[in-house]
Amino acid sequence: MSDNPALSLDGFLPYRLSVLSNAVSSKIAKIYEQEFELSVWQWRIIAVLGEREGLTSTEVAQRTLMDKPTVSRAAASLIERGILVRSIDSDDRRRAPMRLTDEGRAIYAAVIPRAIESERELLNAITEDEAETLHRLLSRLSAVVSPDKPLWGEDE
Repeated sequence: MSDNPALSLDGFLPYRLSVLSNAVSSKIAKIYEQEFELSVWQWRIIAVLGEREGLTSTEVAQRTLMDKPTVSRAAASLIERGILVRSIDSDDRRRAPMRLTDEGRAIYAAVIPRAIESERELLNAITEDEAETLHRLLSRLSAVVSPDKPLWGEDE
């Protein structure tokens, strides 16, 4: 018999968080995949730029924890479809900020209310106090896995 402790995935927090995250993402993905033929990666770029335009591929990758090649490929496909435009920064020619086109903003505007409704459905399963506790706990856990850089919101 081994001295190593047994691992039960069903009780292993990283596994549970990952599976839950995938399930939540899949539920919301149905909205933009079916109606707008967007991948998860493309939607993440639209969502980030919908909130803060003018970010580069590197900045989007940092905000989403997506790898840079995935961001670059997804951005290139969005540019090709006319959903996104990239320009060269006149002060720093190495920077190529991106922004949504009118079509990109229309997609963002169409998906956001449905994404918020999907979040509301999730939160309806718990009380308001539990939701506040959940947000606090997620922030505390994020500080453990990313102590040098907040994973969301706290850096603004």
